[in-house]
Amino acid sequence: MSAALTCGLIMLVSILFLLLIGVPISISLGCGAALAMLVVLPADKALLMAAQKTFTGINSFTLLAIPFFILAGIIMNNGGIARRLVNLAKALVGRLPGALALTDVVANMLFGSISGSGSASCAAIGGIITPMAEEEGYEKDYIAAVNVVSAPSGILIPPSNTLIIFSTVAGGVSITSLFLGGYIPGILWGLGVMLLAFFMAKKRGYKGSAKTTWEETLKVTWQAIPSLLLIVIVIGGILLGIFTPTEASAIAVCYALFLSFIYKTIKLSDLPRILLQAAELTCIIVFLIGLSSIMSWILAFTKIPSLLAAGLLSLSDNPIIILLIMNILLLVIGTFMDPTPAILIFTPIFLPIALNFGMDPVHFGIMMTFNLCIGCITPPVGAILFTGCKVSNISIEKIMSPLLPFFGVLFVILLLVTFIPAVSLWIPRMAGLM
Repeated sequence: MSAALTCGLIMLVSILFLLLIGVPISISLGCGAALAMLVVLPADKALLMAAQKTFTGINSFTLLAIPFFILAGIIMNNGGIARRLVNLAKALVGRLPGALALTDVVANMLFGSISGSGSASCAAIGGIITPMAEEEGYEKDYIAAVNVVSAPSGILIPPSNTLIIFSTVAGGVSITSLFLGGYIPGILWGLGVMLLAFFMAKKRGYKGSAKTTWEETLKVTWQAIPSLLLIVIVIGGILLGIFTPTEASAIAVCYALFLSFIYKTIKLSDLPRILLQAAELTCIIVFLIGLSSIMSWILAFTKIPSLLAAGLLSLSDNPIIILLIMNILLLVIGTFMDPTPAILIFTPIFLPIALNFGMDPVHFGIMMTFNLCIGCITPPVGAILFTGCKVSNISIEKIMSPLLPFFGVLFVILLLVTFIPAVSLWIPRMAGLM
């Protein structure tokens, strides 16, 4: 048996076993990869290499953006930003049938892009919209399904920690290109959900809200502009070369703090709690990245990705078939794994295959992220799905029926993202980044 096959089996069996007995995924990955190292290196060198790769995996200036964007998102979540964005969204789409459902989608797109977290967006926007919807006679399963399915759009619309992680694992793919590449797929996600929610609302007989006057519209727009300026400052500053994505994340924290103090929604006494929450989330992600670096090394050393690529290519040499197979595998993976560990594990495996067919790494990164975003709202491990059910106080069984039609829409958009590269690459090319 070859070293590659032996290492692969050791990692697969040990990681699955550790996960089944309840060991956290980060420790499972690290232990599984360290055991596989013993096949190709002496014990002392294997342990030294494991420690070294854990450190070098997180010793990255780019990764500094993650804790800052996490902190900015938590500050925004605690700073009354969600309510202002909901008011703006309601003013924009309030006259249409199913107005509160459409408001939910627009607000999730706006808040998700600011906070960078689908789960935070689902909780913040759902917590505001759900009571309002129940008062106006909306069925709980419908409004909960719309909230859940629209929340992942913020993971695609920048700034996005998921795309930063992909950039690091993929060997330094331009974060700016990934950020800009996520705009059209993220907006298509939101528009697709809005379109289906609109027709479902008409079928269920939901009416629009009362007509909003120009004065009210201007007022809520004025109140929301400072929050929306965060996106302009971050993305605009990166594009103009004023600061790097990592520096932009620090600017985002300063701006979010300034805004929250102006709104008087956060006190100085709240900062220790907010900083602790950000530190806990950062530690989880960075620890996972560090230990997954051990596995990335063993995969590269034993050339397992090349063997898997050869296996896939033996099935077909048609790029369309290979991409369909990769999408199916990623969709299945997403149902059992959160985006961060999935990207850390499977990017080194699938990216070489995509590059072999001439696929741009930015295009692949957006396609992979889109797949894993669908997994966030799919049982049994859909984090956003569970968050939405908890916020709306509804069981997964009841939400699945209205949720199923939305999957059909998302699969169609996924095919567009996969087979039309311009969907992901047009904006980066127009910006002169490619």
